[in-house]
Amino acid sequence: MNGVSTSTPGQAESRTTDIPAIALEGVSLAFDEKVVLREVSFDLQPGRTKIVLGASGAGKSTILRLVLGLLRPDAGRVFVAGERVDTMRESDLMAVRAELGMVFQDGALFDSLTVRENVGYRLYEEGDQPLHEVDARVAEVLGFIGLAEYAERMPSELSGGQRRRVAIARALASRPRILLYDEPTTGLDPITALTVDDEIVKLRDLEGVSSIVVTHQLRDAFYIATHEAVRTDRGIDFVPVSGANKDRTEFLMLRDGRVAFEGTADELRASEDEYLRTFLS
Repeated sequence: MNGVSTSTPGQAESRTTDIPAIALEGVSLAFDEKVVLREVSFDLQPGRTKIVLGASGAGKSTILRLVLGLLRPDAGRVFVAGERVDTMRESDLMAVRAELGMVFQDGALFDSLTVRENVGYRLYEEGDQPLHEVDARVAEVLGFIGLAEYAERMPSELSGGQRRRVAIARALASRPRILLYDEPTTGLDPITALTVDDEIVKLRDLEGVSSIVVTHQLRDAFYIATHEAVRTDRGIDFVPVSGANKDRTEFLMLRDGRVAFEGTADELRASEDEYLRTFLS
């Protein structure tokens, strides 16, 4: 399989505009006396990846919940594909969430459903597509992540890495323009984690998916930032990123609720900031 479509007519054009896939403007949020985010601002351009790093409790996953509209900031604005979501009614948020796919740390698969049923769950439930089209879409995304032969297996029969990749396939099934990953490789051994990293890279480079990756796994973060997926006669290869493609992925470092750094892997490594150097060591 050469690729998997993540867009419907009209969506592909939006990836070429200057409208950020996601933007936070001066966002602050506190829970009681605990301030989680302080005037956080950044944007994610279409077809690019933002890797969010920070210590435990720094507010990394909170950003994902704000993007999904599950939390509302105390101050500031949150945009998804140009639509302001922090003031949006719940009924209107449903349309915005259709543009988003979410991959959770534990995969969050339904244990009583097969891989095929898990991947197609949202499409089967919506019921507005013919069954044969849904089945074809499920087969397409499973083929893209290399698990087509596992379609009728139960989640309990899969390895941890396979479960995470099925979760990615499920997030892809409805053709979202944006994917949100919450600690996608936590708990996996390095070799297994690499298979998940490769899927993230592949979706960014070959399908133009915009993504935010929340992680504390530096090894995986730098792999995603410093490698690119290319098509070859043999299939898909993962090679060191070069030239202008280096800016497809940026890091966002949070410290005490504030943005302590934003930039490329090379810029992060070159930073003389004592906190950043200690974090990276």
